[in-house]
Amino acid sequence: MKYYAGLDVAMKETFLCILDETGKRVFESKAPTEPQPIYDELVKSGVPLEKVGLETGSLSNYLTKGLQKLGLEAICIDARKMAAILSVTVNKNDKNDARGIADAMRCNHYKSVNIREDANASLKILIKSRTTLVQTRTTLKNTVRGLLKVYGIRLGDVSHQKFSEKVREHTTVSDHAKIGIKSLLKSYETTHEEIVRVEKTLHKIAKEDEEIRRLMTTPGVGAIVALSYRADMGDPARFEDSQNVGAYYGMTPRQYSSGETVRQGRISKCGAQDVRYLLTEAAIVLLTRSKAWSPLKAWGLKIQKKHGFKKAAVAVGRKLSVILHRMLVTGESFKFSKAELSSALQLESQKGGNTNNSKMS
Repeated sequence: MKYYAGLDVAMKETFLCILDETGKRVFESKAPTEPQPIYDELVKSGVPLEKVGLETGSLSNYLTKGLQKLGLEAICIDARKMAAILSVTVNKNDKNDARGIADAMRCNHYKSVNIREDANASLKILIKSRTTLVQTRTTLKNTVRGLLKVYGIRLGDVSHQKFSEKVREHTTVSDHAKIGIKSLLKSYETTHEEIVRVEKTLHKIAKEDEEIRRLMTTPGVGAIVALSYRADMGDPARFEDSQNVGAYYGMTPRQYSSGETVRQGRISKCGAQDVRYLLTEAAIVLLTRSKAWSPLKAWGLKIQKKHGFKKAAVAVGRKLSVILHRMLVTGESFKFSKAELSSALQLESQKGGNTNNSKMS
């Protein structure tokens, strides 16, 4: 007899449910949301567990790794798919959710999610910290701009480095207002210094990493884009076909087909939002600022002429996600010309490679 466990994780307590292979409830309990107490509670059931499932969430990385170290076959599953399955339950509560997750594990009706390695998880934290700091700096800068307009002061275009100096040049502000403005400027300057410090660390990491330098040979792709992509991707071998990476990052259109009705909607926006944003930003740089010509840029400009700039940017971003994955797999730099691309494809074909998966543009 095989047994399957489902965990409904909350911040303080986690509900557990174990089902046998026929779907019969064998054990139910709850434990503090820590790997060891959860493991101890599961051991109390006295049955060997085939799989233990828990949904994606802020604690899923920590709990999944902790339970795996303790010897359990812990699997992190897609919360969006589970939400659709659990929505048919008449009475929604933690116990029923745990039972629903256990049932999904029993029926193999789930989608497992990749758990990042510690190095990639740490890098992701550093990148997200920078993103938050940049957003905070922008908020502070725009707040100061808006407050100064009360006095008719319009700063215009000012660089981050000269912003504080430019604000302090205006002396028509009242004493009470100056106290508030100075406080905002102090926070702005501190935030800017921290951004510079974090970016120096990121650029140092990029400079010392051969894979990141290779990804940066792609036009439009800088250190932040390359580091974010590699940290989120992890092991590129988990994708058998590079073409699937575009769908993984939600840059392919949704499809609806029923009978004679066939529709294509907007992009699905699945996967990591920050990586999708950066890939689109890299595509914009490639289309507007990159001087180096390539089949990818030509293809993007052709789409721009036919469908507009926004759709072209998303399409090129999707193409970039596929290309960057292929570069990680093959260990090659970006191919700027059709001759380079054709030569690479012929070489891989001679080695018995799959040419369909090797297309770079």
